[in-house]
Amino acid sequence: MTATTLSGPLLWLTSDEATLYLRLAESELTGNRSSLVRLTAKLRKCLSAQHVHLVLEQIDLRRRALEKFAAAQRMFFTPKALMQASDEAIATYKAARFPAGESNADLCCGIGGDLLSLAEQGTCVGVDLDECLVHLAERNCAVSGRAGGRAMVADAATFPVQDFAAWHIDPDRRPSGKRTTQVEFYEPPLEVLEGLLTKNPHAAIKLAPAAELPADWEGAEREWLQSRGECRQQVAWLGSLARHPGDQAATIVDCPGSPRTVRGRREGPVHVAEKIGSYVYEPAAAVLAARLAYVLCEQHNIAAVSSRAMYLTGDGPIHDAALAGFEVKEILPLDERQVKAWLRQRGIGRLEVKKRGCDVEPEKLRQRLGGQGDEAATLLICPLGGKIQAIIARRVG
Repeated sequence: MTATTLSGPLLWLTSDEATLYLRLAESELTGNRSSLVRLTAKLRKCLSAQHVHLVLEQIDLRRRALEKFAAAQRMFFTPKALMQASDEAIATYKAARFPAGESNADLCCGIGGDLLSLAEQGTCVGVDLDECLVHLAERNCAVSGRAGGRAMVADAATFPVQDFAAWHIDPDRRPSGKRTTQVEFYEPPLEVLEGLLTKNPHAAIKLAPAAELPADWEGAEREWLQSRGECRQQVAWLGSLARHPGDQAATIVDCPGSPRTVRGRREGPVHVAEKIGSYVYEPAAAVLAARLAYVLCEQHNIAAVSSRAMYLTGDGPIHDAALAGFEVKEILPLDERQVKAWLRQRGIGRLEVKKRGCDVEPEKLRQRLGGQGDEAATLLICPLGGKIQAIIARRVG
């Protein structure tokens, strides 16, 4: 794990003086009173080129962070740390499992994505080797009003997790620059994680969605978490944080009302339908990552359209946040001229293309098929009966 040292420019960025320039820049760009070029020239009258770069970069990062954090306009980020941070919806969902009113620890805390939510449960100490990230995490706790959160520079490998009720860790999945799904190549690596578990077994370990657990973590509960339409992470819940030891779960944390969880013991068989019904359903990304589509089939009496494509089908409408529904209008061979003619005749000008189990580039196909009109349709491309077919459908719900 590479540690960086807190520098003067970063201290300046989080100062009261920089806050004035950050507000000015955001106001100018939001009100369209300045182009980026004019704003840069305006800032250069008062600031060094380095400070201007820091201000403009932070404005861009805060705008990108709005989809992750409600308080993004007051927080501080680095490009890599923003990309790696748990978003607020997922962090809040995870924090609810931790013992309320107790002291917890967040190892490899980065800029504090999980720390902020854990600090609402009680007190939480964030730990990172990177002095810059620790400073930003501290500032983010302050500007977000998380009095229970603080961060410190320390090595997660030797941190006394036994002094806390429970702990969370977000190991670096890119220690060599390239993402890995193998836990033994994380930083800290597997042997360090297991050493921490011997000190305190009550833990939540954030993993890549495709990661496999070590064999001796049999008592773990594995949960795949989805927000903003994608499966963002897998969590191994251990010790008292595992509410359903040995289970697998997929949870959509940001669906209306309350999170939707699909739970199963292990991967099960998915039966193939004899024919395509009136509706086709696409399981949520987290459900597919957890291999729990069979649970939805059992719950709703539906089946797969093909053994090679995990679209599900049935004859009735289903209202379930774990399923995206499509009403079938036509099934055609994937002949672009034939499909294009069908779309043109019906005034389809807005086309969505999705695929499973076949080698098709959806965006390029959408561009080639694009037509004119006010109607919308979805093309579901998948193998049926040994051939690649196009299910033309209308998205519902």
